[in-house]
Amino acid sequence: MKDNFNQLFDKDLDIAEPTIGHFDRFEKRLSNVSSTKKNSSWKWISVAASIVLLFGVWLGQNLQSDRLELADVSPKMEETQTYFASVIKTEVQKINKQKTPENQKIIADAFLRMDNLETQYVKLTKELKESDADKRVIFAMISNFQQRIEILKNVLEQMDNLKQLKTIKNETYL
Repeated sequence: MKDNFNQLFDKDLDIAEPTIGHFDRFEKRLSNVSSTKKNSSWKWISVAASIVLLFGVWLGQNLQSDRLELADVSPKMEETQTYFASVIKTEVQKINKQKTPENQKIIADAFLRMDNLETQYVKLTKELKESDADKRVIFAMISNFQQRIEILKNVLEQMDNLKQLKTIKNETYL
């Protein structure tokens, strides 16, 4: 066994230095590979979140015939629903404007939670129709809108905190 070991190392070993620029080219290749992997995973997360959101909207439209919206109850409830819908739309637009690769996971998670709340809202609209506009169901629907807005506001706050943290880190390294 000792002879086999000696035979392995009796051969000429390659001890020559790499050519000039070898390490720079190697680092460049490594950075390209790592940035490509990061970008592709975020793309898949955003695509999955979009599909879930689109499925929720499609499902909501298909089930709308056996539902009763807040707007169908009274003019005041229509005004309430319009207000909440406009606030949600505005907050989503703010989030989409500030979307970056660093905060994309936070956004995807928030949209998944929003989709769950949308599913609950669809169930509540069915209950509203079945209960003949029960006030408890109306309160639950309004609470659902409030929860959505709270999620969106929390996401915006987390995005701001992340941005501030990044700024602080950059300032300390300079």
